[in-house]
Amino acid sequence: FIVAAPSGAGKTSLVRALVKQDPHVRLSVSHTTRPARAGEVDGEDYFFVSQDIFSKMRDAGDFLESATVFDNSYGTSSAAVHHQLHAGNDVILEIDWQGGQQVRKNFPDSSSIFIL
Repeated sequence: FIVAAPSGAGKTSLVRALVKQDPHVRLSVSHTTRPARAGEVDGEDYFFVSQDIFSKMRDAGDFLESATVFDNSYGTSSAAVHHQLHAGNDVILEIDWQGGQQVRKNFPDSSSIFIL
């Protein structure tokens, strides 16, 4: 599932509520080059990495999708998503529209949800 929304629309709150209710739904944790905000936990909210590490991962083909948003890079680990799918879980990607387009090319059966 691809969940996209403008900043501040509440997608994170909605996604977290769904993940709590269904044990077979997993939230993909993205990699990002932006600094952690107060209260964010590395590996739980995002994997916070340097631009150099991010670029090496992207160039190695480690990301299912990646995008630059407001001068920060974001990417979804292809291996992590495939691992969850093979385990029989549904995966939610909370990403922007650029990433959503890339995922739909690789997973044409994915469902996209846009929150206004």
